[in-house]
Amino acid sequence: MSGVIEAMRERADEFVGLRRDIHRHPELAFDEHRTAALVADKLATWGYAVERGLGGTGVVGTLVRGRGTRRLGLRADMDALPITEASGVEWSSQRPGLMHACGHDGHTAMLLAAARHLAEQGRFDGTLNLIFQPAEEGGGGALRMMADGLFDKHPCDAVFAMHNMPGIAQGHLVLREGAAMASSDYATVTLTGIGGHGAMPQHAADPVVAAASLVMALQTVVSRNVDPLHAAVVTVGALNAGRANNVIPATATLEISVRALDREVRALLERRIKALAQAQAESFGVQAKVDWRSGYAVLVNTPEETAFAREVALDLLGPERVTLQGPPLTGSEDFAFMLERVPGSYLLIGNGDGSDGHACGGCMVHHPGYDFNDANIAVGSAFWVRLAERFLSAEETSPQP
Repeated sequence: MSGVIEAMRERADEFVGLRRDIHRHPELAFDEHRTAALVADKLATWGYAVERGLGGTGVVGTLVRGRGTRRLGLRADMDALPITEASGVEWSSQRPGLMHACGHDGHTAMLLAAARHLAEQGRFDGTLNLIFQPAEEGGGGALRMMADGLFDKHPCDAVFAMHNMPGIAQGHLVLREGAAMASSDYATVTLTGIGGHGAMPQHAADPVVAAASLVMALQTVVSRNVDPLHAAVVTVGALNAGRANNVIPATATLEISVRALDREVRALLERRIKALAQAQAESFGVQAKVDWRSGYAVLVNTPEETAFAREVALDLLGPERVTLQGPPLTGSEDFAFMLERVPGSYLLIGNGDGSDGHACGGCMVHHPGYDFNDANIAVGSAFWVRLAERFLSAEETSPQP
């Protein structure tokens, strides 16, 4: 076991306590005022130059050592979710209806633990930017920080982020080159016909029948339009129409979630869904309006930075605790937008599979029973320490921008 992990374990209690404090006080997107203040105050105490309020509630801590010209960004997210907690842990949420159900409290604690170690004992030459981002859970906090000048004020040659994943052994690291997480887009299709009496359908133009046909037609987009070697998801999550069994409503509405792991496939899905909506509507004598809302981009890890992160992971944990090329995920992550601006890599750290005694077992993220595995604070922070020291060391050991 790496010495830096043992060093981080010796001071882990401080950051376990900090993590649980954040967990007790969850805050939604762009409302992370308490969390951001805690992060900023800690960074300032340890000697970082701190910018507060970037992108609303974002925080960036910068530490410069020596005369090195290399610049590294490490990112953690801070926001919680509108879920009522049912984990049963002593440090459960004290805010009804809100909880840290995705482990952002743990991501923040891991990066803060690394921040203190790097400030007090870090051996590096260059500029370290620690990015604490708001509103990852659908709010696009990464875009807001970037629009507010994140990479103009704090330029980075590479940027990295880490997310916990239940179902994977605690502390196991999973890396992936290329497309790692899916894009996420959303569509509302409103079908408008002519309402009428259910006993006299010949006098109506029924949007419910058109909606039912459209639901089935949409199933062919992935099965017949997308290359079988590419992944895509089209999910109709809601179909709303009418209230009475003897009344044909004038409108029916579909809510659709769309995901892809390839930019061209993403564009194809939008074209086909819009075309099918119009064609199905016309065939039933109703009209279709499609409200398309673009969400997060495909998250693509760049080759050199991923290879570098793999080397750090292998040196830290050994090959038995590192997956060099894990499978892609169809979940989405707004770190994708940062990777469109700056090369870098996004990796996973196992939150446990239920076999390690973790109180909440392998409970999946976004579940009321989820809790972050505190044993990951030492491992995750040690990874950040090693990655920062190696990236900001001799040129020959760091990936070139």
